[in-house]
Amino acid sequence: MSMDRYELRRLDYSLSEDHQALQAAYKDFFATRCPIETVRAAEESGFDKNLWERLCAMGATTMAVPESAGGDGATLVDLTLVAEEIGRSLAPVPWIDHVCAERLLARLGAVEADVVDGTKLVALDPQQDAATGRRLIPAGSVAEQVLVRDGTEIVALSFASRPAHVDNIGKLPMAWVDPATADSRTVLAGGPEALAEYQRALDEWRLLTGAALVGLVEETMTIAAEFAKTRYTLGVPISSLQAISHPLANIAITVQGGRNLARRAAWFLDNEPEERRELAPSTFVFMAEEAAKAATMAVHVQGGLGVSAEAAATAYLVRARGWAVAGGDPATTAKYIATIVAEREGRS
Repeated sequence: MSMDRYELRRLDYSLSEDHQALQAAYKDFFATRCPIETVRAAEESGFDKNLWERLCAMGATTMAVPESAGGDGATLVDLTLVAEEIGRSLAPVPWIDHVCAERLLARLGAVEADVVDGTKLVALDPQQDAATGRRLIPAGSVAEQVLVRDGTEIVALSFASRPAHVDNIGKLPMAWVDPATADSRTVLAGGPEALAEYQRALDEWRLLTGAALVGLVEETMTIAAEFAKTRYTLGVPISSLQAISHPLANIAITVQGGRNLARRAAWFLDNEPEERRELAPSTFVFMAEEAAKAATMAVHVQGGLGVSAEAAATAYLVRARGWAVAGGDPATTAKYIATIVAEREGRS
């Protein structure tokens, strides 16, 4: 019996020509539009409005929802490719938050055209364990609408004046959001099915954040490797020393492992969402831990230069740490994974 294409995709993480074209387009976009100077200039607010508008014009938000909701029907594998490039460039745009929120709105039948094209920026609360009260939202200071769980309801909040930006290590447009102080509170849905849809949005947020950390780590490795090739000690490039080359090789393994895990998780979420529910949050937990270690190593390779304020490696290090905790403690996600696995073992 021959294995059909559907079965093969469960084990095959290679990219089609369309995937490669999409990846190349976004890699070129961010390389051109988002050099490290652009990243630095946006650090105070965590948001570059001009970059966001250009990104939306590329179709980066439209692609994320089904054609039935006015979008282009991209797969989650497609979205992981864009997320990688967001991480590689440290792009100061809340694309992951927006697409996860707009996909949730589409599933609830409440998405509007201005959300699909990105002219209205939406965000969500990605914390696994914050179902009531005031909470930190990674894109809270720039979003026009914030989706949160409030008890057993999914609620859309808006504010006459945006919540104040909170300085944070990830340089994100973060803010405290309190449902009780919102100027507008719209109940979108309620009950177990609505909460399950919100959980799906959280899984997608962790998947895409994990994919962004893959791109971030690969770029930190590249920065460190290029430095190591040009810096000499005792007449040889430091890249030839085992204390440098072996950790860099380990980072390369981390990148490939995280990338494969992200693509596999994306495929299952799209095609068999109940089959391997632990894969998407596992991508996040793995990369949250490994990104900080890899970025620290990249800084160490560059010695004193690596920890200087103007070094690109430092910009990557703070985001490797900050993005990983933007949705709360990764340990909470690890407990969620344990619950999924325990439930499956209990059924078998």
